[in-house]
Amino acid sequence: MTDTTETLEHRLSRIHLALEQERLEWVDDVIADLEPAEVALLLESLPPNERFRLWERVPQEIDGEVLLHVHDEVRATLLEDMDHAEIVAATSGLDTTDLAELFEDLPRQVAEDMLRSMDELQRVRLQETLAFEEDSAGRLMRTDTIAVRADVSLETVQRFLRWKEVVPDNTDALMVVDRDGRFVGTLSLARLVANDPDMAVANLMDSEVDSIQVTMKSRDVATLFQTHDLVSAPVVDNRGMLLGRVVIDDIVDVIREDSEQALMNMAGLDEEEDLFAPVLPSAKRRAIWLGINLLTAFLASWVIGLFENALEKIVALAVLMPIVASMGGIAGSQTLTLAIRGLALGQISRTNSQWLLRKEVGIAALNGLVWALVVATLAVLWFDSLAIGGIIATALVINMLAAGVAGIVIPLLLRRLGIDPALSGSVVLTTVTDVVGFMSFLGLATVFLL
Repeated sequence: MTDTTETLEHRLSRIHLALEQERLEWVDDVIADLEPAEVALLLESLPPNERFRLWERVPQEIDGEVLLHVHDEVRATLLEDMDHAEIVAATSGLDTTDLAELFEDLPRQVAEDMLRSMDELQRVRLQETLAFEEDSAGRLMRTDTIAVRADVSLETVQRFLRWKEVVPDNTDALMVVDRDGRFVGTLSLARLVANDPDMAVANLMDSEVDSIQVTMKSRDVATLFQTHDLVSAPVVDNRGMLLGRVVIDDIVDVIREDSEQALMNMAGLDEEEDLFAPVLPSAKRRAIWLGINLLTAFLASWVIGLFENALEKIVALAVLMPIVASMGGIAGSQTLTLAIRGLALGQISRTNSQWLLRKEVGIAALNGLVWALVVATLAVLWFDSLAIGGIIATALVINMLAAGVAGIVIPLLLRRLGIDPALSGSVVLTTVTDVVGFMSFLGLATVFLL
């Protein structure tokens, strides 16, 4: 039984020591009772040389499940280290949904070998699953659904379940279909065992259950599970025919992947990036957004250069200038973060975006006035100039308002252009607040002080 109190850090230390001392039996002891997901986390947490040595010790019967849980980039390196026969053997015990997740990452020859090793039914199910879009309910759903008719008795259903002997994991209800296979409701297991066996399924089934369209986005499916506290849900096509079910296990994976994607994209990184990837490919990936940021920094510097004469004559402008840009940047990033979160949860649409924009402008105006007064007071005391205090206060309000507007408009515009706001929103926002901040502050100073 897995020791749930042992931390990842402790396991990593044990594996490192075992590999260092060539005590491979110690490695076997560490992973013996771990779940595939825990083994996957260990693999992702090791440098390449130790990772491959650990991978060699992973029992073959869980290879396929471990490959499912590691990130794409790590999976690719592990697959490169396996021969065709090993890959086919590792994936032979996976269900259709899991196979579909792995299939497109496999070398072409291996994929063909895998298809040939399947029976006709498996092959057809896999091809049907692969026909759905990657980020859809069709890719998430499992086909191990138990379906019963509404006109049979509970006793008949109970005999059927005893005959099957095994009920699929996360089965909290049976799907009820009509003669043509159309979904009409669910029968909870609790009602099945707690009522008179002679009663008909139709009298106890829940016909108000919402079904999931097979084309629904996985993120929307996750939201549905969250808001309705679901354990499983039926998946149907546009004719209402029952195709399968989505279960909570898969939804937890969707939520985890979405949260990782949002976190990594905020830094301009791929959520599948391997923490221990070689230096060169890692540097190439990160260089892209560093380059974009450099261009925006030069744009801000160019704006400052337009007011070179003013900066030469009034030193106070150079001292106070970063305050305006910094305050606008912070205010904008707060709004941007809330907007990205709202978009991710589906809370922002055309119907409420205008109201949200007005709200953020109001917040920016209020905070801008409050902090403009504070900064202006300090500037007057510091440089003994009411003019400088008034200029920085005005510039601060202008930049705060621009930041509030940009924090809402930028993610909405990027999404409309098909660009992930979490990936590039912060770069665009920083450019806006820097340019507006410098332009307003130095422009006002040029007009009123020179």
